[in-house]
Amino acid sequence: MKRWHVVHTKPRLEQQARENLERQGYTCFLPTLDVEKVVRAKFRIATEPLFPRYVFIQLEHATKDAGLNTQSWAPIRSTLGVQRLVSFGANPAVVDDALIAELATHHETRQAPVAIFEANDSVVIKQGAFAGVEGLYQRLAQMPSGEARAFVLIELLNKTITLPVAPEDLKKNH
Repeated sequence: MKRWHVVHTKPRLEQQARENLERQGYTCFLPTLDVEKVVRAKFRIATEPLFPRYVFIQLEHATKDAGLNTQSWAPIRSTLGVQRLVSFGANPAVVDDALIAELATHHETRQAPVAIFEANDSVVIKQGAFAGVEGLYQRLAQMPSGEARAFVLIELLNKTITLPVAPEDLKKNH
């Protein structure tokens, strides 16, 4: 009988851990999410794990009659990218099959990338001449030079102006 479990991976090595486990014959699932990122002043769509540092793995369990596991769990710990098998005491944590099926269904019907900022988000400018100034994020645009600019509404001299800002110079105001 196969059951789903959770492997805790080393930081940012979820994909490597999944690939190495699959090479050893394990069935794995790594749900991902497309997110918008700013890299070197350009927008990129990056695929990131939905659950950072975790990979789901299907392992075979012994039935009461068999007495032994038919699939060894020992190699999991020594797999490159793997930290450990998530356990509660001596028992590996079991994940409900229905949860994995639901995650797989949503994973197959990919959504639009998660945006860094949404329109009218309250933001703070982190650096430059306007460092510390609060504003409202309006939109993102790719400039002719290829650089990305975020347009922010700020209050300046009792007037509301639209200020183009490098997206990496913004942070959400909580």
